[in-house]
Amino acid sequence: MTAPPPIGDRLFFDLSPRTKLRVTGNDRVRFLNGQITNDIRKATETNAIEACVLNAKGKMDAHIFVHKDGDSFLIDAHPALGPSLQSRLERYVIADDVQIEDVAAQWSIFHAIGKDSLDVPASKIISSDRFGVAGSDIWCAASEHDQLAGSLAKHFKLCDQACAEQFRIEQGIPRWGRELTPEIIPVEANLEQRCIDYEKGCYIGQETISRMKMSGQRNKQLCGLLSVKETALTPEMRLAGRPDQKDAGWITSAARSGDRHIGLAYVKRGFNSIGTTLDAGLPGQIKIPVQVVTLPFSH
Repeated sequence: MTAPPPIGDRLFFDLSPRTKLRVTGNDRVRFLNGQITNDIRKATETNAIEACVLNAKGKMDAHIFVHKDGDSFLIDAHPALGPSLQSRLERYVIADDVQIEDVAAQWSIFHAIGKDSLDVPASKIISSDRFGVAGSDIWCAASEHDQLAGSLAKHFKLCDQACAEQFRIEQGIPRWGRELTPEIIPVEANLEQRCIDYEKGCYIGQETISRMKMSGQRNKQLCGLLSVKETALTPEMRLAGRPDQKDAGWITSAARSGDRHIGLAYVKRGFNSIGTTLDAGLPGQIKIPVQVVTLPFSH
């Protein structure tokens, strides 16, 4: 796998396979604010917000980005959420004047970082922070995908799927299907600052989020891991505490970063202090010593 260029380089990512929904109707603002963890009123034509869609227990149904588009909102989410996100939102449209349309086939999305200004005609440019650094989403008609990709390639380096996976792990950014699943509460995934507005009013799952804020207690936390002996890590490895080997969590993503083997993991309370050494491994395998480190990983 080719290592991603340094963060200071100009990079672009092709996010076109993502799920895309348009929400319209006179009640769209009130409806969405009752469904997502962030305040939809902060989404503008030029700025996207990041948010979570939760179930009644505060666990994740989806992780999304939203921006305003005229009299509607455009939502994008991981491709795997295509079959479920629209139906999840429509389930709560009761007497609301709200329409939710699948527009995935109409749009392509690129994301660019490392350049202050973009000159891409016939496109919408929206500020967003997808990888832990300031960047821009570029939305264009699906028919313009190849032309825009060619234009971006003149000024940016393409970060393909393998590159993007390593890059987001290095940045400590969780993604759907790895760190973000229906069993996770957003604050456990370090999404509190990015995705949660505690002042905006009620939404589904708010009670759990508010209770966790008041108590300050989290059963587990997304952490960075560094392989102490430079042995490769793999997702699904279990973590054990020293010396008693009590279950301490599990690895969700892993990558090689330069000469280091790093990973993201959910580490249980009592084991997740920075500097703690744990054992990682699959059943029947030799244990690998790992250390809990600060996110994002330093370069």
